[in-house]
Amino acid sequence: MPGGSDRMTTSVWVKRPDIEALNALHEGTAVAHLGIEMTSVGDDHLCGRIPVDARTIQPFGLLHGGASVLLLETLASAAANHCVDAEQFMCVGMEVNCNHLRGVRQGSVEGRATLVAKTRSSMVWQLEAHDDQGRQVSVGRLTAAIVVRQR
Repeated sequence: MPGGSDRMTTSVWVKRPDIEALNALHEGTAVAHLGIEMTSVGDDHLCGRIPVDARTIQPFGLLHGGASVLLLETLASAAANHCVDAEQFMCVGMEVNCNHLRGVRQGSVEGRATLVAKTRSSMVWQLEAHDDQGRQVSVGRLTAAIVVRQR
């Protein structure tokens, strides 16, 4: 970032996400039915991809905005649950918002959820999606509550 960066430089994970395990966890869910897959993990972010095909388009042939949100919310929720002690806590989405900036008719869309802030009771995640040409498709934020896991 110009003028310096306040981004986190150390890992945010209590337990680093395992891409293969995350993809297996989503088998049989809306995530898998839409062809969403987790693709990579960094020190402060989780990435995944959604295909633009008959499962994910709206009647005008564009990637459905709801499918984009499902991708991004899935990434942030999965990531958030790896930033807490899963024996004691779990994270649930409180609010998600997205702006759709560009339509996509073919290929796939890559999403990324990056941790912006974490307190004792919540987290904020920056959401971004790009098409195969690297053009920004959607941008948004997710706020997750950190709640005590019920026994």
